[in-house]
Amino acid sequence: MSASHFETEAFAGAARPVRIARLALPVLAVVAAALLSGCANRDSITVGSIPDDYRTNHPIVISQQDQKIDLPVGAGDRGMTRSQRETLLGFLDGYDRSAAPVLTIAVPSGSANEIAARSAARDFVRTAAASGISRRRISMLSYQAGGTDVSAPIRVSYSSVKAHTDRCGRWPQDLMDTSENKHYADFGCSYQNNLAAQIANPADLIGPRKQTSIDAENRGAVIDLYRKRGVSNEFLGNSEVTY
Repeated sequence: MSASHFETEAFAGAARPVRIARLALPVLAVVAAALLSGCANRDSITVGSIPDDYRTNHPIVISQQDQKIDLPVGAGDRGMTRSQRETLLGFLDGYDRSAAPVLTIAVPSGSANEIAARSAARDFVRTAAASGISRRRISMLSYQAGGTDVSAPIRVSYSSVKAHTDRCGRWPQDLMDTSENKHYADFGCSYQNNLAAQIANPADLIGPRKQTSIDAENRGAVIDLYRKRGVSNEFLGNSEVTY
């Protein structure tokens, strides 16, 4: 065998591992992609385990609702009692006189206390008018009671705009099922409802109110004190610093 033939075979033998290495590169790329995809799935699970926002699950909405109260009337009562008057005035505190919705006073008919209820209802009308509700916005009507042996109440109602959430107490799934590490369906509902009930003017959730006019005299006094590098007596009286 000649030296040149031996060198050719040696060169061919040395080139074979290079071809194997080139074939292994696509395989390694596929394996690396699979590993990276596994990491991506793991990251997706981590992001998906972040609890849901209760403000999104139970948003505060504004809608018109009927405010109702039932005032019991005894068959032997003569007109409106003191307890009925105090309860009615407390109920009318939520009446928006600027919006002036219709105040409905429903009197039972065919009940054992029908006569007493009609007398008390007339007093209800006078009390509501005395509290600032226009008589033109007060409607007195009757409804059929259950029977002559039943003392049905007088139902007073009006419509108002209220802030509220959806109905609480939904349990569509088992509370112990926490495999997704998310809040349960009712989480935060009572908190949102309590927050909505404390809002005096639901329109504040829609947009800010118009700013009131500036007190020019008070502003001038504050600016003069600032120019003198002084400290107001109000600040000194409320400050906890004694030095």
